[in-house]
Amino acid sequence: MTQFEVEIQDVKSEVINMWQLVLSQLTKAKEALLSFNKDLAREVMVREKRVNALELKIDRDCENIFALYCPVAIDLRFLLAVLKINTNLERIGDIADGIARYIAYSPVKFNTGFLESSRLIEMYNGSISILSDTQASFEFENTILARTIFSRDDVLDTINKNADDNISKYIHEDLNNINEALNILSIIRKLERVGDQSKNIAEEIIFYVEAKVLKHQ
Repeated sequence: MTQFEVEIQDVKSEVINMWQLVLSQLTKAKEALLSFNKDLAREVMVREKRVNALELKIDRDCENIFALYCPVAIDLRFLLAVLKINTNLERIGDIADGIARYIAYSPVKFNTGFLESSRLIEMYNGSISILSDTQASFEFENTILARTIFSRDDVLDTINKNADDNISKYIHEDLNNINEALNILSIIRKLERVGDQSKNIAEEIIFYVEAKVLKHQ
C-alpha cells in the first residue's frame, strides 16, 4: 500500500469515527429525552466539542492530501464527498446538542404519551436508523442502501408536515402545555433536518462510488 493509499484509508477511518460519535450523540439525546436525564443531556452538550474538533481535523487532512497528491478520478470524488459528508455530520452533531439543551433546561419532564402521539419517537427512531444506514453505505460503498434513504426521508417530512396540527390540539387541551408543546415542535423540526442531512450524505456516497450527481434531480 502506498503512502497515498494509507492516508486515504486514514481519512475514511476518521470519517467513520465521526459518524459513530454523531450517532452516539443523537442516540444519547433521545435517551435523555425519554428518561428526562439532565446529566446525560449535559454529557451530549460537552461532547459536542469533540464533534467540532473531529470535523476540523478531517477537513485539514483532506486539504493536505489535495496539496500533496493532486488526486484524480475516484480518489478525487472520495475526498470531495468526504468534505461535504463531514459538514453534514457536524450539523447533525449540532442538532443532537440542540435537542439535549431542551432537556437540560426544561423544568418538567416531557409528556411520554404526547411524544408517542405526536410521532416524535417514531421520527427519532427513523432518524437514527437513517443515519446508521448512511454510515454502512459509506463504509461498504453500498449505493443500493444509500438510495433507500430518500424514501425514508420522505416519511420524516410527512411527520414534520403534520406536526403543527398535533401540537395545536395539544395546546388547546391545556394552555399550560404551551412551552412543552413548542419545545416538542422544535425537536421535530430538528429531526426533519437530520433526514435532510442524511439525504445529502446519501447523494454524496452515490457521487463518490458511481460518479453520478443526484443533487437537484
